[in-house]
Amino acid sequence: MNGKIRSVDIMTARHSLSHVLAAAVKKVCPECKLGIGPAIDEGFYYDFLLPEGFAFSPDVLQQIANEMKTIIKQGYAFERRDIRISEARERFADEPFKQELIAKLEAAGETTVGTYRSGEFTDLCSGPHVSTTRDLQSVAWKLDRVSGAYWQGSEKNPMLQRIYALVFATKDELKDYIARREDAIKRDHRKLNEDLELFTFSELIGKGLPILLPNGATLRRVLERFIVDEELRRGYQHVYTPPMGRRKLYEVSGHWEHYQDAMYPPMEVSDDELVLRPMTCPHHFMIYQDKPRSYRDLPMRIGEISPQFRKEKSGELTGLIRVMMFTLADAHIFCTLAQLGDEFRAVVELVEYAMQRLGITDVISYRASLRDDAKDKYVDNPQMWQQGEATLIRILDEMGLNYVKSPGDAAFYGPKLDVQMRNTLGKEETVFTVQIDFCLPERFELAYIDDHGQKQTPVVIHRASIGCLERTIAFLTEYYAGAFPLWLAPVQAKILTITNNQIPYAKELEQELLQAGIRVQNDIRNETIGKKIREGRLQRMPYLLIVGEKEMETRTVAIRNRDSGNQQSVPFGQCIERIAAEQRSYSLTLQAEKDE
Repeated sequence: MNGKIRSVDIMTARHSLSHVLAAAVKKVCPECKLGIGPAIDEGFYYDFLLPEGFAFSPDVLQQIANEMKTIIKQGYAFERRDIRISEARERFADEPFKQELIAKLEAAGETTVGTYRSGEFTDLCSGPHVSTTRDLQSVAWKLDRVSGAYWQGSEKNPMLQRIYALVFATKDELKDYIARREDAIKRDHRKLNEDLELFTFSELIGKGLPILLPNGATLRRVLERFIVDEELRRGYQHVYTPPMGRRKLYEVSGHWEHYQDAMYPPMEVSDDELVLRPMTCPHHFMIYQDKPRSYRDLPMRIGEISPQFRKEKSGELTGLIRVMMFTLADAHIFCTLAQLGDEFRAVVELVEYAMQRLGITDVISYRASLRDDAKDKYVDNPQMWQQGEATLIRILDEMGLNYVKSPGDAAFYGPKLDVQMRNTLGKEETVFTVQIDFCLPERFELAYIDDHGQKQTPVVIHRASIGCLERTIAFLTEYYAGAFPLWLAPVQAKILTITNNQIPYAKELEQELLQAGIRVQNDIRNETIGKKIREGRLQRMPYLLIVGEKEMETRTVAIRNRDSGNQQSVPFGQCIERIAAEQRSYSLTLQAEKDE
């Protein structure tokens, strides 16, 4: 490969550089044992078991980087060779983790394994690679950080040391990524939480089980009221169902067969087994089955703000983004096949409306998640899959929705539309899904009587409207860097007194604002007004309402805008009206201090 490596080849470059890193580490520390070194979105990593007393210190990392540069300049060819299993065992006799990989390949029926040699270094690998190490001179790379990682992600296995590296096609792309990552670190909801006080964790309560503090609870309540009220306006019936059920319930649904690894073990209660639910759909099916249904009852839209439980690995828990228990704005729509298109379209319209109100349409995209050829991952019903996928694609095309197809990402019981959100690093994460289900209604023998008096099976749409509330709070916190629009802000205005003389006036104003439905706090501490303003800005308060002697005498307030820094003195009654109007309009910008 000559010249600059094209963007389409960057994953190959990353993979090749991981071999260069492993070769360099072996030069610096011959006693280390090799794990694996895959390419990832921003570069690659490689895992190593280090001998006692050796560590990847900054000085050692610099030594490794220098060795990598030397290897690259040498222009060693990447030479592929497929060897017999027995030869592979001999070749990697001193590499226990490679031996484990070889054993797995043999158990899977393989008789040979792929290897790549570059210079004196050989690794297990299926490729592809660049032609020679000299081809890597045109890419920009940087050894980034070191972390611990269990072999194969299991806490039962040895802890290895993982070196992460950044690799991009050009120096400018590498520089841009580092800048965006620095911004992402500043926006990390866990860091912002130090000032915003949204949530906390307790070691005694357990990992991955967040406690929402008053500000976080307020933000969640605002989101919940917003979406429940909107869904009620759109014909949903909201319910409450138990956060657990009998194991048999999940055996019928198929979750026990296809999803058991993510479910908590059953609890034995009075000769029965109860399971914390990973999904709400079986509970809503029981509501549908509560009495006979007619075609006149359809569509039937059942919604719930639903607590759900997923068994996550300890190392994967991340603030509010990945937790052990979460709350989903969930719903299931029971409809006829003829109603499916309109109902699916209405769900997407609700999603688009919610994203518009939240102000995040610029980072939202859509993915049609379909089945792949791994049959053991999905319910075995080819006709159902063909019909479900064809229906999903037809509806998306009729709506003119801009989406990408993603084979292999379907739910085990049907195709789905994933709503993706791009984070500050440009990575897409699934925030919620809309799924078409022909399978589970049959499993639960759901039925309705059609207009000819015949029994029919309904189609079910599984959907979330604003997703998992905990994760949505985290995403919004990072998107807005903690500076929420007024309607979302846990505290919308803070009253700051200049001296103690204004305390009675400030308390009076607080009560009037509360009565107007505005979330307000008082800062009547005996501190300087400068310190109060600085703290209010750190807390990202939309409006600071400053009151001194002049304001008290004239029943006015000085409104200070968080975003613009502008300050304006207005009559207090007008201040209430402006903030209340801004809240009702779901405004994404602060406007209350502006002249009408």
